[in-house]
Amino acid sequence: MNYTVLIPARLASTRLPDKPLADIRGRPMIVRVAQRAARSGASRIVVAADHVRIAQACAEHGIECVMTRADHATGSDRLAEACELLGLDGRDCIVNVQGDEPLIDPSLIDACARLLHERPDCVMSTAAHALHEAAELDNPNVVKVVTDAAGRALYFSRAPIPWWRDARSGGQAAVAAGTLRHIGLYGYRAGFLRRFPLLPPSPLEGIESLEQLRVLWHGERIAVHACAAGPGPGVDTPQDLERVRAIWRDD
Repeated sequence: MNYTVLIPARLASTRLPDKPLADIRGRPMIVRVAQRAARSGASRIVVAADHVRIAQACAEHGIECVMTRADHATGSDRLAEACELLGLDGRDCIVNVQGDEPLIDPSLIDACARLLHERPDCVMSTAAHALHEAAELDNPNVVKVVTDAAGRALYFSRAPIPWWRDARSGGQAAVAAGTLRHIGLYGYRAGFLRRFPLLPPSPLEGIESLEQLRVLWHGERIAVHACAAGPGPGVDTPQDLERVRAIWRDD
C-alpha cells in the first residue's frame, strides 16, 4: 500500500507566532511532525509550506518540502496545490497530517491510509475515538461525528451529537454509548483533493466552521476509522507547546 503524507505548514498564527518553527527539544515543530510521520508506512513525506523559513528548516533536516502560495484560504487548498506541484496521480492516496501534531501516532496514519484503500466507495477517510466525558460532549472545540452502519460519516458537529434526549430530561449532560470524538486526520484520493477546492462551500460548513461538511453536502462519502484512544496533544497555544515539550521523548 503506497501513500504520501502531506503536511501543510503556515507560518502565521494568531495564538502562537511562527508556530511551525517552534522549538521542541532542539528541532522545529514541523521537523518533529515530519519525522514522526516518517515512522509510518508512507512511501513519501512532504511538507507543503507557505514561507521560505519553513522550507529552510526542512532542508536543514533533510525533509522534502514544496513551496505553495501564501494566500490559500484553507489547508485543503494548500494540499491541492501541493498535489499539482508533485504531479500526483488522481488515484494516489494522500494522508493529511496537521503540522501542529508532533505526537501523532504513526500507526493511526497507516490506519487512515489503509481504510481509504479498502473503501473505494469513499473519497476520504478520517478517524475518531470514543468520547466519555460530558464536559467534552458540550465543548464546541471538541468535534463530534456520527456514522452509518457501514462506518461512513453521517454528520460532523461542534454540538453534542447524538443528542440523548431521555438522559437530558433531568437537565444533566450525559454521553450516549458509541459517541465519537473526531480526530483531524484525513486520507484523500489525490483526484478528489484537487477537485475539492472547486466545490462550492456548504452552508453547513459556514455555520459549523467545519470544512469536511462540504464533502458530505455534495454527496461524497467519508470513511471513519474508530480507534481505541485519542491522539497525543496538538499545539495551538504557548501552553500547549510547553505541555508537548514536557512529555516529549527523544528516540
